[in-house]
Amino acid sequence: QVQLVESGGGSVNAGESLTLSCVITGISIEYYSIGWFRQAPGKEREGVSCLSHNPRKTWYSVSVKDRFTISRDNAKNTVSLQMNSLKPEDTALYYCAVESTSSACSRDANEYDYWGQGTQVTVSS
Repeated sequence: QVQLVESGGGSVNAGESLTLSCVITGISIEYYSIGWFRQAPGKEREGVSCLSHNPRKTWYSVSVKDRFTISRDNAKNTVSLQMNSLKPEDTALYYCAVESTSSACSRDANEYDYWGQGTQVTVSS
């Protein structure tokens, strides 16, 4: 059974940083693309970043590029999202997800098969 558990969310002020972690069990992430998505109240789920098992395939949404960094530790089966210079508009529930049937590192949430429960990030101005 594949399980994803996110942690590291919290309430911070604008300009501060947080690091989200996603611990995955049931599969070896070495062979899969892992994405981070977020959903703010009243908005659709949007892609934030993805890192494929090919280290060169990475993308970030325009809104977080140059502020967020995704990384993976295959030995710990963990994917992290370092978030710097946080803004109030980053406030959302953040999810990690596994793209198990493709290595495309899709920006489409529908292409991801396994999801965590999410961790809340709240940024105050």
